[in-house]
Amino acid sequence: MRLITHNMLQCHAKGCDPSQSYPLELKEVQLESLDAEYSEDFIRRLIPKLDWNVLVHTAFALGVAELPKELPDVQDEAFLRKVHQVALETRVKEAQMVCNGCGHVYPIKDGVPNMLLQDNEV
Repeated sequence: MRLITHNMLQCHAKGCDPSQSYPLELKEVQLESLDAEYSEDFIRRLIPKLDWNVLVHTAFALGVAELPKELPDVQDEAFLRKVHQVALETRVKEAQMVCNGCGHVYPIKDGVPNMLLQDNEV
């Protein structure tokens, strides 16, 4: 799972407090790097769609990169490449995503997050 995906996922378990269901906390993380073709236009269009604070916090917590806390007005080439590296080239291979609202654990195996819920959790 790439960090761009993590930036969009939240818990939907029955009874979970929606104000606490995002972002999911990553635990027991194994990371790997992927090669992804760089496209400046794609990254420029992607940035406004990201939850910037979550991306910054996640990248820092995983030790991937240090992004500026505030989104810079000037998005130079070096900045865009760093966002590309964090969002698209960082892959969570194995981990647990834990909801801060209800404690539900969503496993990630071989880079694939399992967001399925049991019948009693829907």
